[in-house]
Amino acid sequence: MGKILVLAEKPSVGKDIANVLKCKNEKNGYIEGDKYIVTWALGHLVTLTDPEGYNSKYKDWNMEDLPIIPKYLKTVVIKKSGKQYQKVKSLLERKDVSEIVIATDAGREGELVARWIIEKSGVKKPMKRLWISSNTDKAIKEGFTKLESSKKYDRLYDSALARAEADWIIGINATRALTVKYNAQLSCGRVQTPTLNMVMKREEEIKNFEPKKFYGVEIKVNKAGNIIKLNWKNNKGNTYVFDEDIADKVINKIKVKEAEVKKYSVKTKKNYSPQLYDLNEIQRDANKIYGYSAKETLSTVQSLYERHKLLTYPRTDTRYISSDIVDTLKDRVKAVNIGDYKKIASDIIKRNIKVSKSFVDDSKVVEHYAIIPTEERAFLNDLTAKERNIYDLVVKRFLSVLYDPEEYDETSIECEIAGEKFSTKFKNIKKLGWKELYSNQDDDIYSSVAAFKEGENLKVESVSKTEGKTNPPARLNEATLLTLMEKNNLGTVATRADIIDKLFSSFLLEKKDKEIMITSKGKQLLGLVPEKLKSAEMTSEWERKLQKISENKLNKNAFMNEIKDYSKKAIDDIKNSDSQFKHDNLTRNKCPECGHYMLEVKTKRGKMLVCENRECNSKKMLSQTTNARCPECHKKLELRGEGENKIFICSCGYREKLSAFNNRKKEEKNKASKKDINKYLKNQNKKENENFNNPFADALAKLKK
Repeated sequence: MGKILVLAEKPSVGKDIANVLKCKNEKNGYIEGDKYIVTWALGHLVTLTDPEGYNSKYKDWNMEDLPIIPKYLKTVVIKKSGKQYQKVKSLLERKDVSEIVIATDAGREGELVARWIIEKSGVKKPMKRLWISSNTDKAIKEGFTKLESSKKYDRLYDSALARAEADWIIGINATRALTVKYNAQLSCGRVQTPTLNMVMKREEEIKNFEPKKFYGVEIKVNKAGNIIKLNWKNNKGNTYVFDEDIADKVINKIKVKEAEVKKYSVKTKKNYSPQLYDLNEIQRDANKIYGYSAKETLSTVQSLYERHKLLTYPRTDTRYISSDIVDTLKDRVKAVNIGDYKKIASDIIKRNIKVSKSFVDDSKVVEHYAIIPTEERAFLNDLTAKERNIYDLVVKRFLSVLYDPEEYDETSIECEIAGEKFSTKFKNIKKLGWKELYSNQDDDIYSSVAAFKEGENLKVESVSKTEGKTNPPARLNEATLLTLMEKNNLGTVATRADIIDKLFSSFLLEKKDKEIMITSKGKQLLGLVPEKLKSAEMTSEWERKLQKISENKLNKNAFMNEIKDYSKKAIDDIKNSDSQFKHDNLTRNKCPECGHYMLEVKTKRGKMLVCENRECNSKKMLSQTTNARCPECHKKLELRGEGENKIFICSCGYREKLSAFNNRKKEEKNKASKKDINKYLKNQNKKENENFNNPFADALAKLKK
């Protein structure tokens, strides 16, 4: 019997698998053992061929050549990772290799990574699939006892191939048509253009919004010396009206100085934890709480999954776990029984975990379950600040779901004065439950009020009119944009972060603090692309069809024929358009390479000049936002200029040359700063800090006693 070749997606995962399979002989690009050889890709090693791979004439971008729709799309080895491809190919071709195990990421894109490599090599050998949701030794061992034929995943591969080919046909043709037609670097795509359009629509909603004044009536009553506020509500239950006269009439009507209690109730209620995290949800929370971009969060979760093995597979779109994971829950809780989580984790370990449909549901788990901790114990000092923050979010959510609900008494009071109703509610916490984990995030009203009796009269201390204005919709940030993309079925959990990032790097979107805004270039692009290409409905329908392909409910060729027909029509629309494109960010600075004028564009890190000539790649950084802080107002400093003339500038007016800044920093290093003092004190308590995260700490403490 020959050897088994295992193909992982990345070196780190390959080395983990090799360790479990007892492969010790480490070579260049693979690790070999008695039974197994483990090798790896570097992400994609193979991709779809560029247009010039079909015909050299496509090197020049010409409108008459469009649309470019080859009968069959070919693949090509990516140059920068060509050496590793050749290594994998040689291993696939080895005569002593009789079987292949695909161990790339368990998902649509992971399937594509492996299949393209194997197909490109031309090797045809029996293939099996490793499908696991975490990279722990235990998960890998169990996975190898449950290997299945790769044929089970053929339709998933078809879906991945259809996605890649559709993006190529639409993206290549539409981008070339727009760029040639308007002589500007304009890119569009099947998912990124509808996403851009959603930002534009929000901008229009804000621009067209007209604020309206609204009015209400508030009374203050006295109950046993306590002043309680109640709000008027109309027959529809609304606490405000847009007609000020109505509010004035209510005030004039309630001349009586007493309010009669008509309804009084106290109900005990429970508030259960939010669901477990999928990728979208943790990207949203990380953006709201820490300001991390979707791509930053994905990268960090991926590191916690691959490198540290502390979290399960990140690219998941479900917030449930499957029933086969239930038996592992206690071990996962034991793994996080450290530090700030110790009290809650210990309580959960002592009791039987109550399983409910709110987090265990096989019907809601297709490929991977929710993001939860693995059975690996964490050593928090090994994590970066970003990794610690993301890990903290996941652990707290995981423990919250397994812990008790918050319990509280909700007191409802309704009073009446001259036929007008006034009401309020109070919340009296009886048990914090899972909210103990979030002691600083509780915005609820914690109040205890005296008991009321229906029919009793309360003295009215004051009556006042309240007013306010309706607010426009908030500008989108990455958290709310991800929500809209998910709602409109644009992209997948694995691709949304890259789509948003591409819109920034193409200068179609820009950021102001956390808020996302469309650029002038983005607005003009939406005016130039065919209507259907910016439609979220059409892209969402295509995404549903890709899912049907993976479920063997739709033929791949039928879908691709639809994509090709649409692409032909879209190119005709662009060709026949009489729209104009105008650079409104053109400067008087000439390109040093070709002599054309330069465009000033905003990037994530600052401003730069880019040549307007689409065939010239000349770029020049104008300014960049740094992590250096202003010594006066502590805001981030902006670095401008070149060479010896580089200077730090702050919005407060502070200015300092780079050379002076460097000298100042050198001097500060020789002084003991607050940070240095805190670091020293922290080191003094190092032993204590280590103990809280040391699995032997409790045992050692007992020995000392």
